[in-house]
Amino acid sequence: MKRLLPLLAVFLLLAGCANIPLESQPMVVAGDKPGQVPADVAEPAAGIDPLTVTRQFIRNSAAPGTANADARVYLDEEARRNWKPSPGLTIIDDTFGTVYDTASPSGNPDEQVVNVRGFKLGNLSADSAFIPVKAEYSQQFKLRKQPNGQWRIVDPPQELAVTDEDFATNYFRVPISFYSPDSGAFVPDLRYVAAKPQAGLPGRVMDLVLQGPSEGLKGAVKDLLGDQVTTETNVRSTDDGTLDINLTGVGGASPADRSLIAAQIVLSLQTVTLSRIRLLADGTALVPEHEYWRSSELPNYNVDIAPNSELLGLMTVNGRVRSLGDGAPVGGPAGNGGYKVVSAAQSVDGKRLAVVEERDGRQWLRAGDLGRDLGSVDLFGGSLSRPTWRPVARGGGVSGEVWTVVDHNTVARVTLAADGRWVKAGVDATMLTGLGQITELRLSRDGARLAAVVNGQLVVASIVRTADSVALRAPRKLQERDLKDVVDVDWATQDHLIAATSSSTLPVVKVPLDGQRMDAFNSSNLTPPVHGVTAAPSRPNLVADAGGLWVASELGEVWRPQAHTVTDADPFYPG
Repeated sequence: MKRLLPLLAVFLLLAGCANIPLESQPMVVAGDKPGQVPADVAEPAAGIDPLTVTRQFIRNSAAPGTANADARVYLDEEARRNWKPSPGLTIIDDTFGTVYDTASPSGNPDEQVVNVRGFKLGNLSADSAFIPVKAEYSQQFKLRKQPNGQWRIVDPPQELAVTDEDFATNYFRVPISFYSPDSGAFVPDLRYVAAKPQAGLPGRVMDLVLQGPSEGLKGAVKDLLGDQVTTETNVRSTDDGTLDINLTGVGGASPADRSLIAAQIVLSLQTVTLSRIRLLADGTALVPEHEYWRSSELPNYNVDIAPNSELLGLMTVNGRVRSLGDGAPVGGPAGNGGYKVVSAAQSVDGKRLAVVEERDGRQWLRAGDLGRDLGSVDLFGGSLSRPTWRPVARGGGVSGEVWTVVDHNTVARVTLAADGRWVKAGVDATMLTGLGQITELRLSRDGARLAAVVNGQLVVASIVRTADSVALRAPRKLQERDLKDVVDVDWATQDHLIAATSSSTLPVVKVPLDGQRMDAFNSSNLTPPVHGVTAAPSRPNLVADAGGLWVASELGEVWRPQAHTVTDADPFYPG
């Protein structure tokens, strides 16, 4: 897949823009006067055949300009007046076919039916989120020769289809930030806005902030603004380069919530503007005595969800847990052989350890303080997936919740009770388990999502918590067509995953959490099959193959041996 537009040029242009109008969200809309094509939009070249007309219509459907004018010029006069495409887009593979339909010829030489065949990669939903889809794409177009001799489409589809390349050219991915009370962190929600006009990017991003979380993240984060908050005036740049945002409807929001709202807006806009931001509510400072904002002035809300730089990670080797930093065993039975460790996980704060222990022909879960005896949990089965820790709310103390998958089909979590015992707690995981056998599970370090390996496919789902329940919602398979035989996964950042596969041609890949693209790591020096991977923010990616442990920081970088590499090791960073 092609890369999205570079940010730098956008940044520089935005810094000096003035009088930015409020722009619509990146959904395809019909416009107020759908039948009128602006004079500066050129008509198609004369004499092109029906197949070319159809292909150019699809290629020009990606430009979300006024009333889809670039695509509308390929329609006849009646269709130009009446065509109202539905919100959203279907993204198809760059290679698609157009052929004349011969099944039901009309007998009229001035009419043709064109069949379009391709492969569907996903949809841009009405809330501007990419939803991966694996399906065949087919559509029929009816064309008629006009009195001037030119072929035009007479029955355009309601659902617009665009190629992946054209989507990447015309749309810009933005992580919209939403607050998670569960972890005290801001969670990215990947959304897509029209890339042009560049000057309107802040306004379009602000529209998405006001719209709230996408359907796939609802319930997993808090909508700080709600339905009542809107902008009183257009998002605009002043003569001194400041970006003005004037909210209304904030009303009786507490000082704490006002500070969170300011952080949400500034974080969401930081990828599309370098300007300082002036935040007002009904004409006065949103946060008293703090009218102007830059992202560098914000507290680090995500400080507790990233492993401390002093925590170098651990590995399991021959039934024991050792340090990745010096290769030495950790303290207690987990390191000295007192437990026959199958897999393990360290909490994000580094203070606790959970291990899967083989005992009496079964696998059991243990958890407790790192370096000490670990409490045995009443949770066992023929197999348990490597544990994964829930993050702690900001300033909330030590991690006290661990998840695992029992026998590939039961998602289980255990929590630390007041009396020091680890007790089982429920998870409604039916939407995930319904997809197949789960072999790996990783909670995101912000606690809003999880990644899983299900039947060898990479899946992401949101975690919705209420006062008395935890449920997994909106599971989505990522890169379902091209990414197969996945054996392990970890969160490199909040919005990107690193996955390892048993494939010799695609052993390690990086995938955004919405699956809109996939990038392969250099496979040099690796000896397939790769059987493990771990990643974390500001850490080198670490994989385990038949020869040992290998590290690489960038996609194109050649893998190099880890300092304390050992055969049959399984590495893991905290989380």
